[in-house]
Amino acid sequence: MSVTKAAHRRSTALGVAAIGLAAIGALAVMGVARAQDDGAAAGDSIELVDSHVFRACADPRNLPFSNEAREGFENKIASLFAEKLGKSVAYAFYPGATGFIRNTLNAHRCDVVLGIAQGDDIVQPTNPYYRTGYAAAYKKGGTLDGLDSLQDPRLKTARIGVVAGTPPVSYLAMGGLLPQIKSYALMVDTRYDSPAQQMMSDLDKGDIDVALLWGPLAGYYATKASAPIAVTPLVKEQNGPKLAYRIVMGVRHADQNWKRTLNKLIADNQDAVNAILKSYGVPLLDENNRPL
Repeated sequence: MSVTKAAHRRSTALGVAAIGLAAIGALAVMGVARAQDDGAAAGDSIELVDSHVFRACADPRNLPFSNEAREGFENKIASLFAEKLGKSVAYAFYPGATGFIRNTLNAHRCDVVLGIAQGDDIVQPTNPYYRTGYAAAYKKGGTLDGLDSLQDPRLKTARIGVVAGTPPVSYLAMGGLLPQIKSYALMVDTRYDSPAQQMMSDLDKGDIDVALLWGPLAGYYATKASAPIAVTPLVKEQNGPKLAYRIVMGVRHADQNWKRTLNKLIADNQDAVNAILKSYGVPLLDENNRPL
């Protein structure tokens, strides 16, 4: 999910997404796309969580969150939690788009979605395990060095990359900056396309001056750029859509004991989880929007 997907994913979706994601993650963002699913299975009364296998629901091609090679940070967190529980790990892979929850978690093919923006009630949320948001990415030492707000007057002459339909677009519209933007697609087939990767590649090449996207995506691709890239969470914006989100894990509504187990794993292993996230460049925020 990008949050730009699964905000998010995720991502919101975690999420979004993720995408988001939303997406979400985005937060990447998948949060927005997943909310379109139907049948939340709220009427189930028996927990059908595998007692020997940590069964995760995941997108097969959505780095830095997850992929089939298990190279994403959600894959690493799943492995960490499985080890703590004395379980092996297995995946139900499905593209992070409409139908994701219905065809994975609610079909009982897996037991947990590792990246959902808090507030997506299609799943039962665990406690948050990280907090992040949309960010501005730009070359260090360049004309936008130090930029930390979409009110910065330097944006009036900058080439701005942004994913269509994501929250930063609202602030750009309010600031009269839409003529400055290069727009990237929100909903794509992640097997073949990655708007975040393309945007960050354009930034690296100098085709745009600043990229506005879901923080985990910006942070991850910044680590792969040829020039040093600053990734600054956008935490100063007001009077518009929120740009920072808590990211949770999602379980079926009936799985109360499983949720409590995951909550304890999160609490007991928060430092290890943070270390995994930071190793992927995820910009982490505390509840007062201060970087961790």
